[in-house]
Amino acid sequence: MIADLIPDAKPALNTMRAIFMRELAAYFLTPLAYVFMTIFLIALGAFTFEIGGFFDTNQADLSPFFLFHPWLYLVFLPAVAMRLWADEARGGTLELLLTLPAPTWSLVLGKFLAAWTVAGAALLLTLPMWISVNWLGAPDNAAIALGYLMSFLMAGSYVAIACAMSAAAGNQVVAFVLSVAVGFLFTAAGLPIVGNALGPVMADMLASFSLLTHFEAAQRGVLELRSLVFYLGFIGLWLTLNAVWVSGRKGG
Repeated sequence: MIADLIPDAKPALNTMRAIFMRELAAYFLTPLAYVFMTIFLIALGAFTFEIGGFFDTNQADLSPFFLFHPWLYLVFLPAVAMRLWADEARGGTLELLLTLPAPTWSLVLGKFLAAWTVAGAALLLTLPMWISVNWLGAPDNAAIALGYLMSFLMAGSYVAIACAMSAAAGNQVVAFVLSVAVGFLFTAAGLPIVGNALGPVMADMLASFSLLTHFEAAQRGVLELRSLVFYLGFIGLWLTLNAVWVSGRKGG
């Protein structure tokens, strides 16, 4: 369909698919994805049950579960995506990759979608939590489904930041540190302590750019169109920066 509407889209889509499959194989044919998923699930379970007091609430919902998603994504997803462009630069394959007869956006999207798929797979493995609350009571399943959807979009936002930082830094460690730092800024901007320090006007402005703020409505079971637009636009912005920085290396 897209290939019929956009000239020369078919080769670009084929390249994107090839890059996507290549990166996905790099995750799942090595221990990387499995180690990430295992540690992520253990950490999420520990935070949900021990710190969030899942059973202490005496309510059949996943509020304690969703509460820690932004903070775990902040640390774990940069670790997943930091290698995507940095490995190419370190291995000397970036120049070869950029000589492919395909637009830069196809390379960027292929790598991003592979990392986002790993994040999505980790999120899917938490579905037993959803099954458990239905066994314990009668939760609002529409609200839980919304929480999963927005959590997935939020995960894509953190992955997009990490992809861009990997392209900009060209080094895995530097990319990880930058990704966590930038992600923290866009998360902490929605914390009450920030608002109390800067005043209500500045606090509202900063909160509108916070990944945390736009996830809070979904945690309450409220679908806000502005939050949906924000996450999609945020991902698009960082993927655009990713493409610009990769193109800059190509030009160099």
